[in-house]
Formats: sequence, structure tokens, C-alpha cells
Amino acid sequence: MRSKLLVVAIAAGLGFSSLVSAAPATQTTKASATSATTNAEIEMLKAQLAAMQSKLNELEQRADAQSEINVNTGQAIEKVQASATSDKKLAKLEKLVNDTTLGGKMYFDFSNISQKNSDTGKTNATGTGLDVKRFYLSVTHKFDDMWSANLTTDFNYASAIGQTSLFVKKVYVEGSFDPALKLRIGSADMPWIPYVENVYGYRYVENTLTDRLHYANSADWGLHAMGDLGGKTVNYAVSVVNGNGYKNPSRSKGVDVEARVGFVPFEHAVIAIGGYTGNRGKDLQNFSATHTASRADLLLAYADKNYRFGAEYFTAKNWNNVTAISTDKADGYSVWGSVAVADGVSVFARYDSAKLSKTLDPQAKNTYYNAGVQFDITKGFQLAAVYKHEKGERSVGAPLPPHVQNVKTDEVGIFGQVAF
Repeated sequence: MRSKLLVVAIAAGLGFSSLVSAAPATQTTKASATSATTNAEIEMLKAQLAAMQSKLNELEQRADAQSEINVNTGQAIEKVQASATSDKKLAKLEKLVNDTTLGGKMYFDFSNISQKNSDTGKTNATGTGLDVKRFYLSVTHKFDDMWSANLTTDFNYASAIGQTSLFVKKVYVEGSFDPALKLRIGSADMPWIPYVENVYGYRYVENTLTDRLHYANSADWGLHAMGDLGGKTVNYAVSVVNGNGYKNPSRSKGVDVEARVGFVPFEHAVIAIGGYTGNRGKDLQNFSATHTASRADLLLAYADKNYRFGAEYFTAKNWNNVTAISTDKADGYSVWGSVAVADGVSVFARYDSAKLSKTLDPQAKNTYYNAGVQFDITKGFQLAAVYKHEKGERSVGAPLPPHVQNVKTDEVGIFGQVAF
């Protein structure tokens, strides 16, 4: 703009000079000479003005070009910044995905059951059908090398309400300070049942002894410590819990304690002892417990790729009599074995025997056994053809703890496990 004003001013000056050059011819010779000189100067000024105008045009073109470059550069910078922001978001998402693990496990069966109560005849459990006894879905997130969190949901059929239920089995924060010390806060695995399940290997066919007879909890709310000592030759676990199990997080006047110590005398062999003491969450502020429940456990096992052999034993006192006036005792054992007979094919069998009311009814007992053939369909997917038998016996009329009623159950079918 300034360059154009300058050109106009110069042009105006030149116009005024032209008016001067148009004066009457009666001027003197000196004036004529001066006029001629002025005309020459004007022509020279015009040439200079033209050159100046050309340079100004060139400068304007350069300025316009530089302005366009600046705009393009700014847009490119904005794109780079946007790309960097997007890359950061993708990096955060990638880290979240890499630090989070999803898992699941399902136990199911299609079987025929024949169940008979010696007092009343066949029960409503008799029949053929498909059962999904358990479906666990778990999410584990690792915050760093020390801290992580886990959420595991559980699905099963609740006969009390006549429908399926979905609830939380495990939810905890874990601090992994050393191989010798891990600490979990929340609802987490108890020391005994999950440990025995891992050695047994056929949880999808049947619960282990204390779980099947309801003389232990697989998970509970509280503080849990565990670790490996001496290069994994010794392992331990201790839980200080509410005592009601993972389905009931309510508190009582005190806490219960369960502990386990495991030994590995040689590769694949396991010797473990454990115990439990507490009021099972029944010692309340306005309803005191009359007895303390206790349990002692023993496990001897060998488990490798082709063979599994083991024996579990427990003895308990007042487990179902915490709030009763009378006292009672129970004990039982389980032996099992499996052998791989071909690639992906194993045969297995198990036998349980328990006396669940040794004081109140010495004749009451529970007998259970199973046998079957397992097929590894693919990684994480097993099917088994199974026969199972259970018989409860009692000699008194009053109802006693579970599994000691006069009931006989036979079941045959296909059982399966899917894990991912």
C-alpha cells in the first residue's frame, strides 16, 4: 500500500512539472534551456520511477509468496502437533492394553442324574439336562512392576431363588514385593482349596474334598499374604478374613485365620499342611458364637504331564456348630489318580469318604467316587466322559450338615472345561 502511495505522489509531481513545461513560448532563451533540462530530468525520473515500481512489484510478489509459505508452514506445524497428540493417545491406549489381561473359565456338563432319598423317594434333581456350573471372567491390570489389581466375576445357578446369579468372587489389589512376599487386599483366593485344585487337575469334574463338603471357602474378604521360599522348595499362604466367604463380605466381632505351608521334596511332588480357626463370621455384636470352628488339612501328591496321584485329608471341630449348644467333629479323606494313555487322552478316578458328625451321629457318613476318560480337544478345552456316585447316610431323624442325608445320587454324562 505504501509503495502505491509513493508512486501516486511522484506521478503528481511529474504532472505539475508537465504544466510548467507548457508555459508560453515567449520565455527567454535561458528559460527554454531550463525547460529542456527539466524535461530531460523528468524523463529520467520517469525511468527511475518505472524501475522503482518494478522493484516494488517484485518485493510485493516475494512478500505474498513468503506469506503463503508461512501459512503452509503453520498448517504443517499444526498437523505435526496433532499427530504427536494422537501418537501419545495411541501410546497410552497401547500401554493400557499391554498392561491389562483378560481371562475366563467355564465348567459345564450334559448329563443324566438319578437321585433318590431313602425317606421320600426320587427327588426333583433327577433328570437330563445341561448345566453351566461355573463361569469365571477375570480382568487383571498391572500398574507397574509392583502393583496390580484383579476383578473376577462368578456365574452360577442359585437354587434358593430359582435363577442364575452373577456376582463378584475376587476383587483385590496386589503388591508383589518379592518372590517371598505378595500381599493382596480384598476378596482373594484362600490358602487351601485353590492350592489343592491346582494339584488335582479335575476341578471341572468335581470340587475337591473340603469344597465339595462345604468345610472350607475358596475365597474370602480380608488380607492375604503368600510367597515362595528357598527357590520354590517351600511355599506358604496366610489369610486373615471375615469368615463368611466371598459371597458375604459382612463383618463380625473378630476375624478368622487360614494358613498353609507347602514343601516340594523333589520335582513334581507336593507335601502340604494347613489349618483354619475362627467363628466363620457368626460372632456378632448382638449374637455371640458359642464355639470356635477349626480345621486341619494334609495333602500328599505327585503331578506331572502324564501322571497325577494324590491324597487329601481333613479333620474339623464345630465347623457347623459355631452357634449351637452341642459340639461335633468331622473328618474325611480323598484319593485320586490319572494316567495319560495316549496323546491327549487320560483316564482318571477318585474316591472320597467322610464322617461328618462323629459326636452327634457316629453312623453318619458320606461316600463319593467317580471315574472317566478325558480328551484334550485343543489348548484350554477339555471334555470328559464321566460316571459319578454319591451316597449320604445317617442314623438319626434330625437334619444334619449337608451331604449326610439319606440320599443316593448317580450321574453319567459329558463334562467340559473351557479356559482362556
